Amino acid sequence: MDSLPPIPEGSENSDWKVVEERIINFVRDVVEKAKADGVVVGISGGLDSSVTLALCVRALGKDRVLGIAMPTSFTPKDDLEDALKLAEALGIKAYIVPIDPIIDAFEKQLPLKPKDRLVLGNLRARVRMVILYYFANNLNYLVAGTGDRSEILIGFYTKYGDGASDFMPIAHLYKTQVRKLASHLGLPMKIVLKPSSPQLWPGHKLKDELPEDYEVMDPILQHLFDKRLEPKEVSEILKVPIELVRLLEDRYKRTSHKRRMPLTIFDSER
Repeated sequence: MDSLPPIPEGSENSDWKVVEERIINFVRDVVEKAKADGVVVGISGGLDSSVTLALCVRALGKDRVLGIAMPTSFTPKDDLEDALKLAEALGIKAYIVPIDPIIDAFEKQLPLKPKDRLVLGNLRARVRMVILYYFANNLNYLVAGTGDRSEILIGFYTKYGDGASDFMPIAHLYKTQVRKLASHLGLPMKIVLKPSSPQLWPGHKLKDELPEDYEVMDPILQHLFDKRLEPKEVSEILKVPIELVRLLEDRYKRTSHKRRMPLTIFDSER
């Protein structure tokens, strides 16, 4: 994923109809080449999953897209309602699969108790991945990932959890760009403006793990990875602390293992 193409400034970056059509064609092409019958999308009521769902429906039609909501006991009621309302508005079939009983079964069987909340948080993400592939395998569907470029670059996702999918329709768009695309697609403003909240544990917020909101981080990421500027240059151009720029660059380096296939002995010998 390190070589994801940037959105060209002055063209697709401002022409959201072009962005939409490019993604729709991509979805159709992937599904056709895989000889799949449709796609399954994990729906949370959040920005990324809602945009991914809407684009897949536009690409394939409502009868070839399945939504799966996988709430926990602490999933905000509004989020689940938003996910199901959007699924209904798009005319797709959607299932609700509560995952608490599955997580409880894991905890009862595993000999080690979780050392911190991240352990169970990642387990929840991976259980959701297993559920999505259960439906996909049953129906000859592909799993559409919902990650965006911002999350991918800083490794803000669970390896083999929400980072696992067959294809990722919005992986080339930064979070702030996904918001603009959501507005273009006519999604409910409640979803368009909804703050990012991973909800992998009770009260889980973006700021629990990241230093700033995406409105601050995205320009830094664009200058670092699209324009290939040095941290000092980025700091000076954007008038942001050099420490913040280096922190994001460090997150990119530390999470590089998430963006490539598992290392083998051949890799280490090169």
